[in-house]
Amino acid sequence: MSKLFPHPVLSVSLFLVWLLLVNSVALGHVLLAAVFASGIPLLMHGFWPERTPMHRPWLGVRLVARLLGDILIANIAVAKRVLGPKSALRPRFVTMDLELRNDFAISVLTSIISLTPGTVSVDVSPDRRRLTVHCLDVGDPAALIESIKQRYERPLGEIYR
Repeated sequence: MSKLFPHPVLSVSLFLVWLLLVNSVALGHVLLAAVFASGIPLLMHGFWPERTPMHRPWLGVRLVARLLGDILIANIAVAKRVLGPKSALRPRFVTMDLELRNDFAISVLTSIISLTPGTVSVDVSPDRRRLTVHCLDVGDPAALIESIKQRYERPLGEIYR
């Protein structure tokens, strides 16, 4: 079964996303979704050198819920700042030391940071020890770094240890 569906979560996601995009469950769309859901992971399998097992998947579910809440709150905060006076903005680049050593976990962390409005991951050092983040409004850089570590990096470290 793993040869036919090397990445089952990706297959299910592709299947569902295709049906949501076309907004139809007609037989032709379901068949095309099945072709994409099985074919794309098979074609991409060679580009994924190793599987990264999740050690605490339920913590991953909690992390996704936290991220969705943070995205909602950050959208409101960014809208207030952008629509307010420009002098209220305090943009800044912040570099933080990474505790994560797993490349996949670092990639997930950079994606989480970039998904959150007002922040974007800019650079990961070649030795994968530091991450540079640009933030739209930074009052206390140390507090920002600690927030990222506590809310995202440490849970990712437990999930992908």
